[in-house]
Amino acid sequence: MDRDQHYMAMALQMARETIGQTSPNPSVAAVVVKENQVAGIGVHVKAGEPHAEVHAIQMAGDKAAGAEIFVTLEPCSHYGRTPPCAKAIIDAGIERVVIATTDPNPKVAGRGIDMMEEAGIEVKVNVLKKEADQINLSFFHYINTSEPYVRLKSAMSLDGKIATSTGESQWITGEKARLDGHQYRHKSDAILVGVNTVLTDNPKLTTRIQGGGINPVRIILDTHLRTPPSAQLVQNSEAQTWIFTGRTVSPEQREHFSGFPHVSIIPLEAEEIKVEELLRYLGEQEITSLLIEGGGTIADAFVRAGRVNEMISYIAPKLIGGKNALTPVSGEGIPHLKNVQSLTIQSHEQLGQDIKIVSVKEG
Repeated sequence: MDRDQHYMAMALQMARETIGQTSPNPSVAAVVVKENQVAGIGVHVKAGEPHAEVHAIQMAGDKAAGAEIFVTLEPCSHYGRTPPCAKAIIDAGIERVVIATTDPNPKVAGRGIDMMEEAGIEVKVNVLKKEADQINLSFFHYINTSEPYVRLKSAMSLDGKIATSTGESQWITGEKARLDGHQYRHKSDAILVGVNTVLTDNPKLTTRIQGGGINPVRIILDTHLRTPPSAQLVQNSEAQTWIFTGRTVSPEQREHFSGFPHVSIIPLEAEEIKVEELLRYLGEQEITSLLIEGGGTIADAFVRAGRVNEMISYIAPKLIGGKNALTPVSGEGIPHLKNVQSLTIQSHEQLGQDIKIVSVKEG
């Protein structure tokens, strides 16, 4: 690892710690270095608050003049919720900027680099780019598609069952795998299940990790609004609950939820919920990442729509069997192999007795 990579790796590690709390902004960190010593560090902690570069420059103070700054994402060049960071770098007198990856946001997209180079600053790009891109997968996908990045999570047996033929599912995987799954809740803007999961399991869908964690918006797909007001997702107000329905749901049905300010009933245009319309709506609400924990029918709808960007599979060394036992993706399925979406295995690891496999959509 050379010198630039060393300081960039330091910034990347700080950026990873903020995944899940900066949405709809990306996770970014910066390190100011003067005469081979760290003079300032900074991370962007929340949308609307100062960006990483500003925090790092402020910590460096007078040492910023003539220094270098290592940034995990191209500094912004426009006025948004905060002033442009490229201008802050220029005004601080920084002489060299090292960037991990460029920003695909059309409001930036090379303009930050151009602004700094026009001011006479040396700029180097693509230092540990692969690692930086991984941190902001959801943000980049959202910027390019205006839809959230979709992760499908499943816990199954070796023979691909998520429950027995009688519906028992707690617990197929061990504690380490379950705790790891909660990290995805912490890092996601929203979590989604179908109404059948609500009726069968009555989940809370909050994040349970050491030290707390961020609760995602809880989404229920419920065409005919069968969710009972007694459900934990309605009674529990730790997070917002959005219930998506078809257009035929009556005002009288919606009235049952009027006493729960954290619950929103959102009718879509079609009689039945369409994945494409749902994702378009979520994108408009600045939901950049979506975790699907619903049953096989819900998973099937997203698979058939070609909208699964990542699959997280926890596999327990158990054999359940049974032709009526539930599988991660059921429903109609895809009838012809030529139309099946291909995934690439990105990583695999052992968690206790279980195996975790992360696969991502090709291209």
